[in-house]
Amino acid sequence: MQPIQTRPGIRQMGVRRFGRVNWLGLYTLSQREIMRFMSVWQQTVFAPLMTSALFVVVFALALGRSRGEVMGLPYLAFLGPGILMMTVIQNAFANTSSSLISSKMQGNIVDTLMPPLSAGEILAGYLIGAVARALIVAGAIAAGMALVIGQGVAHPAWALGFVVLGALLMGGLGLLAGIVAQKFDQMAVITNFIVTPLSFLSGTFYSVQALPQPFRAFAHWNPIFYLIDGARYGILGVADAPVLRGFGVCVLTVALVLAVAWRWLASGYRMKP
Repeated sequence: MQPIQTRPGIRQMGVRRFGRVNWLGLYTLSQREIMRFMSVWQQTVFAPLMTSALFVVVFALALGRSRGEVMGLPYLAFLGPGILMMTVIQNAFANTSSSLISSKMQGNIVDTLMPPLSAGEILAGYLIGAVARALIVAGAIAAGMALVIGQGVAHPAWALGFVVLGALLMGGLGLLAGIVAQKFDQMAVITNFIVTPLSFLSGTFYSVQALPQPFRAFAHWNPIFYLIDGARYGILGVADAPVLRGFGVCVLTVALVLAVAWRWLASGYRMKP
């Protein structure tokens, strides 16, 4: 009797286990991702906090009180939510992308692919790690803002919602980058020429209403603008764009990115070390 020839991969595991969730495997993967960045918290948590503090100090010393108000708020108060969200999205992207590319480079990606985990479970495990790191960083920055400049949170639910959406979006993009890249040099290109410009040119340090056309129109096509604008609304209560429209754009963008990430994981696309 001839043995049945099967092609190993995540797709088959997902089909065999349709309708069931491997909760133990999902918990183990998400715990691994959280422990991975917490074991080097000086680099993954403390360093971003120091970078954020340096941004605030540099802008405070360089501009002082000469900058005036932005959207009716002191400039440092206006700056805080943008710094918070920029740090969140950069850390969420770094968490998933570095984890995946490191596993591929070291050849231990099979330890993630071989267990009975579906593509959705692998996606969820990586994203839980990204969201956990983003929430820790966001909470620390928000606490610092409250202590240093006395800034509270105007709409906590909106602020939390946009932070989670930002972590999911950039965590998903980090997975896509980690799948596409085959070495750290390629990952650096994606980070330096795509992620960093989009985060800096999205209203982090200024109101997009001050931009001339067509740059103002271009900013409204950048989903990261809506993340930063939504975080600013959640914390300060002011926004450049309608908050519901921004939330809808972010939800749709997250759904699209995660759908692509799931499809690539399910097909095993470029997942060989």
